[in-house]
Amino acid sequence: MLTKRIIPCLDIKNGRTVKGVNFVGLRDAGDPVELAKKYSLEGADELVFLDISATEERRKTLIPLVKEVAKAVNIPFTVGGGIASIEDVELLLKNGADKVSINSSAVKNPSLINELAAKFGSQCIVVAIDAKKVNAEWMVHLVGGKQPTSINLFDWAKEAEQRGAGEILFTSMNNDGTNDGFANDALAKLSDLVNIPIIASGGAGTKEHFLDTFIRGKADAALAASVFHFDEIQIPTLKKYLKTNNILMRL
Repeated sequence: MLTKRIIPCLDIKNGRTVKGVNFVGLRDAGDPVELAKKYSLEGADELVFLDISATEERRKTLIPLVKEVAKAVNIPFTVGGGIASIEDVELLLKNGADKVSINSSAVKNPSLINELAAKFGSQCIVVAIDAKKVNAEWMVHLVGGKQPTSINLFDWAKEAEQRGAGEILFTSMNNDGTNDGFANDALAKLSDLVNIPIIASGGAGTKEHFLDTFIRGKADAALAASVFHFDEIQIPTLKKYLKTNNILMRL
């Protein structure tokens, strides 16, 4: 049985870490390099860096900042934001990323998943899905959650797996930043549907929420931002709590 993973997420805008609620109302959360260093030392299993305005601003990910963060950590490092080609991924891997996360570009051009998986291996490709529950249906949203689509979350996750995605990072827009817990029903359904790891994102507020998502949501990893950035939960404390509750953890 694989150990579960705790993954802090750095949402980056204008070179700073930010955090909002339901994808809006962003506030400053600190220097990304300092936060990355802290999480690496505290025992985070991985780190995710998302340049959240790259797609909307139609530009590439901030390479110098990626390079700096990569130097500050000794844990697997995933980068996302504005990635749309093999060249983009090559550049990020060359500058310290271990994996890449693609979102809007994959929906607009699904064969990009096939191309990247063939070139770099599925283990390197994370397909991030931002979805919102609309009239009891989970619908995929693009461009940092600003653009709704008519694509169903579960159909898209299955297609992403078939095309070569190595992991699915599912963020519930309804739960994001609310500190009310993860979207466990949707996560459990995703976990039953696909055979690749599911990363839960959106809604962490307490240690119990992490426990819930590993048990009820069947998630393989849990990603969070504000609870870590604002020191509401410390990673070592969280991991000890989960291990005490029979969740397999790397301490």
